[in-house]
Amino acid sequence: MTDTGSPARPRILVANDDGIFSPGIKALAFALQGVGDVVVAAPDVEQSAVGHGITIRRPLRFKHTAAAGFGDIPAYRVDGTPADCVVLATHLLGRPDLVVSGINLGSNLGDDLTHSGTVAAAFEGLALGVPSVAFSQQSGTDGEYDFAPGAAYAARLVAEVLARGLPPRVLLNVNFPRTPPRGVRVTRVGEHRWEDTLVTRQDPEGREYHWVAGTSTAADADDDTTDYGAVHAGLISVTPVRLDLTARDLLAEVGGYVPGV
Repeated sequence: MTDTGSPARPRILVANDDGIFSPGIKALAFALQGVGDVVVAAPDVEQSAVGHGITIRRPLRFKHTAAAGFGDIPAYRVDGTPADCVVLATHLLGRPDLVVSGINLGSNLGDDLTHSGTVAAAFEGLALGVPSVAFSQQSGTDGEYDFAPGAAYAARLVAEVLARGLPPRVLLNVNFPRTPPRGVRVTRVGEHRWEDTLVTRQDPEGREYHWVAGTSTAADADDDTTDYGAVHAGLISVTPVRLDLTARDLLAEVGGYVPGV
């Protein structure tokens, strides 16, 4: 009888939007080593809130780096967006079995999903036909993060996703509370959003410049069936998110008033 050897370990691509030097991506990559063969591809500088941007107007550089502190894990830095990182790594290194993004410095809840670079990296994996999971952690009140509990849970969840798979065009958006979690809740996307404000000032030459700021709001903050409510109740929030944005319940209604040509 021929010995076929051990089964191949799953290939896991880890990306983020905080940059390759972020402690969150290091914690995640090291935790996933026990689950599969990990490779890291991340922006060379912070790319928070860039959304699902793809760079098409200039060339991109994809450089192996040993200076980022990943030890034996192959790590590459990209002078582009989180989505760029997933595209380049998939084409240059081979198709992974799973794309994992994070752990982000700060939560990604509610409307954050529309501009989050962390979630965008997972969306790009999904667009390439690869199961994907995004991980984020609520900011600590003192600006400090303890990634150990989240990274350990991420490894357990990733093992389940690799074993069971995900439905087509569905990713998981996972958020950890700032304190040690007291449980896990499968949630829906809540109503968390930012009330934008514009701060206008003048530079030394008298020319106006503007800062976009905002205040976090959530009408359903006390509802722990939502992502925001669960995290603020000290729970890990796991939200299945579908790439299909069609409002199917409105197809007939809109069809009733759209004018013909």
